[in-house]
Amino acid sequence: MANAATAGYLSEPGTLTGRGTYTALFAICFVSSTFGGVVSTLMSVYLPVAARDLLGQVTDAKLNTISASINSVFIFGWMFGGVVWGVIGDRIGRARSVMLSTLCYGMFTVLTGLSASWEMVVVCRLFSGFGVGGVLVTTTIMVSEAWTGKRRAIALGILSISIPVGIFSAGLINYLLPEWRQAFLTGIIPLLVAAAALFFLKESGKWKTAERTQRGFLAAGYRKNLWIGSLIFGTMLIGMWAIFSWLPTWVQSLSGSSDAQHQRGMSMMMMGAGGLTGGFISGWIAHGIGLRRTMLLCFSVCFGMAFLLFKLNHTFSGIAYAEIVVLAVFFGISQGALSAYIPELFPTAICAAATGFCFNVGRLFTAIAVFFVGALVSFFGGYSNALFIFSFIFVIGWVVTWAAKEKSHP
Repeated sequence: MANAATAGYLSEPGTLTGRGTYTALFAICFVSSTFGGVVSTLMSVYLPVAARDLLGQVTDAKLNTISASINSVFIFGWMFGGVVWGVIGDRIGRARSVMLSTLCYGMFTVLTGLSASWEMVVVCRLFSGFGVGGVLVTTTIMVSEAWTGKRRAIALGILSISIPVGIFSAGLINYLLPEWRQAFLTGIIPLLVAAAALFFLKESGKWKTAERTQRGFLAAGYRKNLWIGSLIFGTMLIGMWAIFSWLPTWVQSLSGSSDAQHQRGMSMMMMGAGGLTGGFISGWIAHGIGLRRTMLLCFSVCFGMAFLLFKLNHTFSGIAYAEIVVLAVFFGISQGALSAYIPELFPTAICAAATGFCFNVGRLFTAIAVFFVGALVSFFGGYSNALFIFSFIFVIGWVVTWAAKEKSHP
């Protein structure tokens, strides 16, 4: 897979030489991003048992509130990390930013598994999110600057499936390891990836030769594209994460069997498999019908599937797995399409910072949404109603996309 993508690498004199070097770049970015997906999912899938282990015998209301805090603080960290690491990437380069952000989330993932209190878990999840947010921006920019033409869209589409692969892997880990602390020791792997990046990841030639600008990414000439990208990406993000973060708990609430652990794990594996498929085919779909139509389709299907999944399933059965897969496929398509679209809106000198802003400004509202799904479950009448109500954000995203024009360069 890496060889197919790297065949179209844009060679920069004096920077990268040899197919092996190009493959190493893609492999490091892909694996780092994959484990970003693992780390982002692990707490969601283990949350029912981890929260109970950390808190002991407490009321359901307190359990939901602390669980919501653990989930939402990760997204706050992700939001700040995406913006801050984008700025850092424009200053010190893409390669060093990938290495340092990978090191950050790997270290705090290991520390999460060693935490003795829920307060320590909250702190570790905050900094884990900070590192993951940086990795997803810096790896996207690095691959975006390495390939051109159709191969660029394909390479970014392949990179976009790293997160679903990570989600699937987290579900598999949950399926195999009932002990949540053991699962978080997988943070050792991104630490090894960071070490490999230090030795094998070469700097982007495009970044080296780019003309530096004194204008920040918030300058007037970039604002229109910033807000278009942020609104379209952000509305999908809010709905996706509200569903994604609470899906295992929703499954637990419907399950009347002793097999709830396996159902939670299988649900996340289905989410990951669907997202992987969607991300892989996203480049071809966007090329065939255009970005705007692709996103309109994604918002429409996601809202429709949220209705089917959360309003028509009163017990957990096999049909729910199929609905989760379809929903995840269109999540994946949307993320793959936007990963190719947003970096092209901005010049190289501010590309990482601007892309980080577009990818992450919506996470502030996402974190609030994820928190309130847990905090207001009783008010909404259960997890099913709470998740469906938050899925109306897809309708807002559809309206914004419909009103927006096709992409235009500044």
